[in-house]
Amino acid sequence: MSYDILAFDPAAVADADFPAWWEVQSQWSEDHSYDDPDVTTVNLRSFYNELIQTYPPMNGPGAPAYETWHNDIELVSQMSDYSIGTSLVYGAFSWSQARTARATFTALAAKHGVAVAMVSDDGSILRP
Repeated sequence: MSYDILAFDPAAVADADFPAWWEVQSQWSEDHSYDDPDVTTVNLRSFYNELIQTYPPMNGPGAPAYETWHNDIELVSQMSDYSIGTSLVYGAFSWSQARTARATFTALAAKHGVAVAMVSDDGSILRP
């Protein structure tokens, strides 16, 4: 189980339509790799590129090499699983990182002008 949080393009969906939109998005059926930040919007890509400086991806572009992390317990606890769509970045973090990941994620979202859905919390949506 992980602490999950979602950043998305605020123009992609209204709050009232979010549950249905998320149901479709979470099928992961877009025709591309979900670990490639080049498929998403400029703002989400900027957000993601800054986020992975603190919470590196487990796989895909930018993931640390095995030799870098296999003996580094702290780095392993910060590595996160991301799914990147054309209008979203979904992050799955270790529960031990939940509080700091949430704070970092929401601060960077505000900085980069993207919305956030608090998936593992109360489901609330934060908009820039």
